[in-house]
Amino acid sequence: MILSKSEHLRKPEWLKIKLNTNENYTGLKKMMREKNLHTVCEEAKCPNIHECWAVRRTATFMILGDVCTRACRFCAVKTGLPTELDLKEPERVAESVFHMNLKHVVITAVARDDLKDGGAAVFAETVRAVRRKNPFTSIEVLPSDMGGVEENLRTLMEAKPDILNHNIETVRRLTPRIRARAQYDRSLEFLRRAKEMLPETPTKSSIMIGLGETKEEIIQAMDDLRANHVDILTIGQYLQPTKKHLKVEKYYSPDEFKELRDIAMTKGFSHCEAGPLVRSSYHADEQVNAAAKKKQELSEMEVKEA
Repeated sequence: MILSKSEHLRKPEWLKIKLNTNENYTGLKKMMREKNLHTVCEEAKCPNIHECWAVRRTATFMILGDVCTRACRFCAVKTGLPTELDLKEPERVAESVFHMNLKHVVITAVARDDLKDGGAAVFAETVRAVRRKNPFTSIEVLPSDMGGVEENLRTLMEAKPDILNHNIETVRRLTPRIRARAQYDRSLEFLRRAKEMLPETPTKSSIMIGLGETKEEIIQAMDDLRANHVDILTIGQYLQPTKKHLKVEKYYSPDEFKELRDIAMTKGFSHCEAGPLVRSSYHADEQVNAAAKKKQELSEMEVKEA
């Protein structure tokens, strides 16, 4: 099911989405507008928004505005030169998490290459604000590479998020074509440094497939992530958000995703979520719980062997 450059693939049946606009969905959307908050769910046109908002009542907050300084060829978030830096945003996010009664929250952000610290200070303060108001909520952060500056990452890690997520997005060969300004090895280094700073904090990354990569390249990306001590992996189908973005080269079947998940688990990941509609934050609460359980099992095995 690989197409020529002039052709478009039809979406297969397994990519059809059931829309749900119940009170949870409309209520959450209303709250976001009232508090002037952004979510990657809306900005990136996530296919799971109705499931997460209407059924699971979860959301991924996108801080530091809604204008990204990078123009990645797969991403629907608008790009340009940001003008806002809202220092009150952390408290508004914390209040929303409280009103939603979330057990797990994901905080992401646009890339802010215009800021010296890449937005690390606001990111860290958002983590602290959420924790102050929601002490029993686990917090996952999903930052850009923050320019690859170690001090920026340290600022974020000093806030002690419960999980550090940074996406490599694609395989090594396709990175220059797909990710603006980002570098494959810099992302791997970012993940490795995060683990070195807080060894007990799970690290996580994501790959989208269907952009022309080979199976061998996907497996190599898994090996590269494990070599840098990444614990959790998500694998999802790339979907073209607009005609201006990269075309889908292949739609992977559910069986192919299952095979990739099985391979990932043999590589030593504590958890792998793989499927056509899987995104980095998809079922994030389940991912962190599964990782914690696997970690506990490994600790018990080490004690028995000792």
